[in-house]
Amino acid sequence: MRHSIERSRRGGLRAAVRRAIGPALALGLLGAGLSACTSEQFQKGYILPNGALEQIPIGASQDQVLIVMGTPSTVATLNGEVFYYISQRSERPVAFMPQKVVDQRVIAIYFDQNRQVRRIANYGLQDGKIFDFISRTTPTSGQEMSYLAPLFRLISFR
Repeated sequence: MRHSIERSRRGGLRAAVRRAIGPALALGLLGAGLSACTSEQFQKGYILPNGALEQIPIGASQDQVLIVMGTPSTVATLNGEVFYYISQRSERPVAFMPQKVVDQRVIAIYFDQNRQVRRIANYGLQDGKIFDFISRTTPTSGQEMSYLAPLFRLISFR
């Protein structure tokens, strides 16, 4: 009889342990599963340092721009030289889902014939159109637009 009481206690203890571990294990698995579902952000291309554009006044030299901004993504010649710094930010709300582009930027720094900054533009897309977030205008046509449009098509992966 003594053995049956001990077995009964051990059986009760095992059942109590199983009842306690079951919910804890389930909660741990749920937490691990949800951690895989957090959103992720991705930055591709040029990362603009905070305050960098404020350090480049109109009239600054190309060398000053290179020191502050670094090497441009691409260079063009439109009535002088233009440095383009291209970036794209995307995110995916849940792991294993495709990325969605949330922001695309092309920072353009225009130089005159003397290689001094003539104008700075921060182009992005607003309402599906290329928009300069510094001057708050949309480029209309000409050489500038014919160069920017393919750049945005190239970095658009929607």
